[in-house]
Amino acid sequence: MKATRRFDSGCGFVQWHSALAIAAVLAMFASAGPSGADVGAAARDGTGAYAGVFAGSGRTDNRLVDVDGFADWGNPGSTTEYDKRELVGGVLAGRTFEVNGTRLRLEIDGTFGGLSARTNQLDPTCTDESAGSKFRWIATTRVGVQESIGTATLFATGGLAAARIVNSVTDIDYSGTSCLQMDLRLDPDDSFRDSSTEVGWVIGVGVEAPLDAAWTLRLDGSYLDFGRSTHRANRSGDGRCCGSGSERRPVSYIVENRLGIVRLAIISRCDP
Repeated sequence: MKATRRFDSGCGFVQWHSALAIAAVLAMFASAGPSGADVGAAARDGTGAYAGVFAGSGRTDNRLVDVDGFADWGNPGSTTEYDKRELVGGVLAGRTFEVNGTRLRLEIDGTFGGLSARTNQLDPTCTDESAGSKFRWIATTRVGVQESIGTATLFATGGLAAARIVNSVTDIDYSGTSCLQMDLRLDPDDSFRDSSTEVGWVIGVGVEAPLDAAWTLRLDGSYLDFGRSTHRANRSGDGRCCGSGSERRPVSYIVENRLGIVRLAIISRCDP
């Protein structure tokens, strides 16, 4: 029987849906509000290079599968999900251009902020085993299409994403008769801490409104998926893998890393 446990600091990817709603409001405001000739021209003829900085909120969505039932003893395939929201910031650069009447964009960005989440509920009977995931940095390369509505520009993008991710499970041994009682010590053989650069995919939508001929304000939301990675514990094989009477062998954990990001950016056109 598989068990699923979820531990987070809020409800799902609320910021992703909020970004869509706010983007729609911003688009209506920009298209309905007053605008000068220079601002209107900037929105209609906005091809060329640009660069900017952004800040926003990111929410991780991590899922750990205890393949052999090592932490959740005797329950192979049990899963634990753990999320957290934190502030992020970064830089972006790109170019917009037109092909056969279709306005396109090519963009790269880098996000920094140390997005991380943890849970100590891998073993439902004791908090002696914890899992954690941390995004040290994230970079994406995207292509997209865009369309002007009044002075606003709506766009959708997709592409490749790379991130430096640290996944870990920490096991604490104890000698007492109750959980975490007496002689606490780290068990490195039953723990792991793996840092790797993972490649995944990203999709996003957003809206931009020109402030003047050179500066643009942007609101966007993105979803990133870095797939799954496999990690080993009980590497010496000295512990029983899946409950009383089971064999002694190394065990596996699978970790899935995803996240959503909502950003507010200020962008300068390099050739207005």
